[in-house]
Amino acid sequence: MKQVVSVSLGTSQRDHRVTISLLGADVAVHRMGVDGDLARAEGLIADLDGTVDAIGLGGIDRYLVMAGKRYEIKDAKRLADAAHKTPVVDGSGLKDTWERWIVEEIIRNGTINPKMPVLMVSAMDRFGMAETFYHYGFPVVAGDLIFASRINYPILTLDELVELGHKLLPEMVRLPFWQLYPTGDRQLESAEGGAYDEYFHAADIIAGDFHFIKRYMPQRLDGKIILTNTTTQEDRESLKNRGVRLVVTTTPVLSGRSFGTNVIEAALVAVSGVTAGCSEWIETVKKARREFSHLTA
Repeated sequence: MKQVVSVSLGTSQRDHRVTISLLGADVAVHRMGVDGDLARAEGLIADLDGTVDAIGLGGIDRYLVMAGKRYEIKDAKRLADAAHKTPVVDGSGLKDTWERWIVEEIIRNGTINPKMPVLMVSAMDRFGMAETFYHYGFPVVAGDLIFASRINYPILTLDELVELGHKLLPEMVRLPFWQLYPTGDRQLESAEGGAYDEYFHAADIIAGDFHFIKRYMPQRLDGKIILTNTTTQEDRESLKNRGVRLVVTTTPVLSGRSFGTNVIEAALVAVSGVTAGCSEWIETVKKARREFSHLTA
């Protein structure tokens, strides 16, 4: 059996184990949170190196891919460099493929349509998803500056998103990651005051990273569609109680929760030996997507 561990900067309270079947192989998956401790994550990855088949970086992106350019986050590189034998992946290989297909699929089946306003809480870390929404003509608000930097400035067009991304990302990826994204127990906190409720209320579709959604969402989300992942059963119950009409997860729900893209990418690498830089990657992801197509809503 293949062994995959996701080392997450998130809270250890969301740890989980599951065995999945993928491309004809069984994979034991273990998510291990380090409560925001970067040094502990680095040591854990070093200890796992050579003992498991693939390692996922959870709660942090290594690469932000935007319009053909790739930016590497300094803290994530430090973590990945702790392994010398075992491949380390961050999920970006799925975000640029799988997540595009999810959006196209729910357009085709009539779940969503281009008349529905979209709030993408963070588009720079999910450019594939954002670009697909823009491509199909959805009115999109990208909330990267709002939710990551607390600057109340909505990004309204793809051109502006790309322009700002190319200007800001070279410096942003050098910052300590905790300044950009909630880690550890901060993932369990909710922001007070409802300063950005207007963006949630104006959208029919709320998409992107669940920790940003959870941190800033208002008490009522009546009739909304949530497109996200890394949700637990408790998370989905909370969304239902707030009036959410439908939750669509971009990764499959396994044993009650949807894992991060880093976990699914690590499992794919473990069973196939193919990584996102290989020519066979797209076809490998398509095969896995077909296996899981009934498990994402």
